[in-house]
Amino acid sequence: MERLSTFFSFLFIIVFLNSLLLGCEKGTGEFLIKGTITDETFNQGLQGATASLYKVPIGTSDEQFVKSIVLPTNGTYEFVVPREKMERYILRVSKDLYFPLEEDIYYSSLSIKDPNIINLSTTAMAWAKLHFKNNNPVALDHFRYIKQEGLAGCLSCCPITAQDFYGDLDTTFYCLNNGNTNYSIFYWELNTANNGQKTTNTTAFDTTVIEVIY
Repeated sequence: MERLSTFFSFLFIIVFLNSLLLGCEKGTGEFLIKGTITDETFNQGLQGATASLYKVPIGTSDEQFVKSIVLPTNGTYEFVVPREKMERYILRVSKDLYFPLEEDIYYSSLSIKDPNIINLSTTAMAWAKLHFKNNNPVALDHFRYIKQEGLAGCLSCCPITAQDFYGDLDTTFYCLNNGNTNYSIFYWELNTANNGQKTTNTTAFDTTVIEVIY
């Protein structure tokens, strides 16, 4: 009986120590956050971009800077951060004349055993310059255009709905677009046979003109 009691006492100590070790292991360690940032316009890594990591404590909106790195030729990045209870991390990537990137990485989605792979991509900026001019205006002239192809939904994007102009017209718009992709419009001079489509390929980092003179 005494031996049995000693055995259970020893077993209890082993289980207790093991639980302590597991508890300590669970609360320590590091997160590895890594991936590749791709330049879709030129199908290569986004060399020279800055990748920055921020952390946001639970119950706050306070963004605390962690670290920044400049991406190498292949666009890869890697952050090693201590395992600490955060609401989320924020990965931001920026480079001049490219659309910026931002990705929320929630603490609950992170693995301590395996690398946390976050791959992102962006495109170079370009602009379509739209120039419309009425050389012989009268008050009843009615000009309309609508975008067919091109970037939509951004602050510097041109409208996707039909745009109407009347009478004397000589105006210019600059419309943001993805580099090396098409931008096109369809236009009408209402109550005339003058209508058609105009298309241009917007060269990355540059401005390309679409013009309608009537």
